[in-house]
Amino acid sequence: MAIDEAKLNVFMENFVRDAGAVMHAATVVVGDQLGLYKALAGQPATPRELATRTQTDERYLREWLSAQAASGYVSYEAASGRFFLTEEQAFALAEEGSPAFIPGAFQVAVAQFKAIPKMLQAMRTGLGIGWHEHDTALFHGTERFFRPGYAAHLVGEWLPALDGVVDRLERGARVADVGCGHGASTTLMAQAFPKSTFVGFDYHAPSIDRATRAAAEAGVPMDRLRFEVAGAKDYPGRDYDLVAFFDCLHDMGDPVGAARHVRETLAPGGTWMLVEPYANDRLEDNLNPVGRVFYSASTFICTPASRSQEVGLCLGAQAGEQRLREVAKEGGFGSFRRASQTPFNLIFEARP
Repeated sequence: MAIDEAKLNVFMENFVRDAGAVMHAATVVVGDQLGLYKALAGQPATPRELATRTQTDERYLREWLSAQAASGYVSYEAASGRFFLTEEQAFALAEEGSPAFIPGAFQVAVAQFKAIPKMLQAMRTGLGIGWHEHDTALFHGTERFFRPGYAAHLVGEWLPALDGVVDRLERGARVADVGCGHGASTTLMAQAFPKSTFVGFDYHAPSIDRATRAAAEAGVPMDRLRFEVAGAKDYPGRDYDLVAFFDCLHDMGDPVGAARHVRETLAPGGTWMLVEPYANDRLEDNLNPVGRVFYSASTFICTPASRSQEVGLCLGAQAGEQRLREVAKEGGFGSFRRASQTPFNLIFEARP
């Protein structure tokens, strides 16, 4: 075997980086759940000072803070022995409502690790793993990971990019949010358009319960916003002015069947809004850091979810525009266009 030492060194550098990232992920979850990032934001501290502030153990905090500093998630001032967050670090780690808030992604990673035994069996047999079969860290992490992007872009950019949709919402429209999970997207829209009515559908009953509680806490009247347990191919109601699917179509076993049901439930002139993970059409164009995140999540979450359902088309999280266009066309939609995009999402408008 002829080994190119230079290439091997590059590979091993990648390994060290990745091993550190994997081990670091758990420390982020712990820091987030103990409120350590929030306690450190704007208030530099030694391990002892932070321990007093957060009622945690100083020795553990010394190790945790050192790990954070080595990873670039916390900054360190050697002269004073204090750790602190820069404004950028605090924006991403301590401000729950910021568009760059990232701890939810690490909760999703925790759920993936817990699913390893199930994935071993799934990959040997070809069977699926339903969304509901995952650890609850997935449900909470998904909401916390996607909510910042929705809050930053949905009302101000994505909905205005759809032809005539904002006008209808401002006058009073009927909206269905399918695969709504914990209802972050549904509630954001309901808060922005008080003359419209919204219903969120998801097959996962615990998520619907959580969405209902969160909407009540947000103060949105229940006569304008409600959540129901229902699937994408059988959710009730007709004459919706807008049907929205946020980061969920690729998880479905029969996305074409779901598209057909959307087509049947739209009002004349209605719009199907489809938000999906950013992806190019060709594999080679997705071999980048964003594609790495989405392909990895798709291996453990999206593809097994689709496999667990009736058809199991398995679009995957990197389906790409052309494949999604084909699904919409097979579902009865004659018009399909990319309305907007971010580094993490593609936003499509489909009309009959």
